[in-house]
Amino acid sequence: MERNTFSFFHELRVRTSEVDYQGIVFNAHYLTYFEVAVIEYMRHIGYNYRALVSTKGLDFHTVKATVEYLAPIGLEELIEIGVIASKIGNSSLTWTLGIYKKGQPEITAKGEIIWVCARVGAHKSHPLPEDLVQLLKQNANG
Repeated sequence: MERNTFSFFHELRVRTSEVDYQGIVFNAHYLTYFEVAVIEYMRHIGYNYRALVSTKGLDFHTVKATVEYLAPIGLEELIEIGVIASKIGNSSLTWTLGIYKKGQPEITAKGEIIWVCARVGAHKSHPLPEDLVQLLKQNANG
């Protein structure tokens, strides 16, 4: 996956609590990095995720999450997580993600997260909010 696949990146520094005994990022933290980057992307495009829950009574369920570990990331390294909404369905969103060491072209990890929109408490799919769909389409390149 080429770095230019993404026009939005969220930067993080690897913290002590995120590395294992070998001094590299423990595998479960990659999903946290992905989730943080997706929420930051939504903030970047001007979407209020909290309002989705509080005013519309909707939220997202993660139904699939994959990570491919391609190269280790160590303590204190600056990483950039690229995010793109690669598929917008009727009730689902597919996020494609890539992690790069700051300023480097080589990908260290890639992943996919699929969210399904649901009414809070119902656990049944619900159409995506139209305002979110429009923002995602308007910002497809960043």
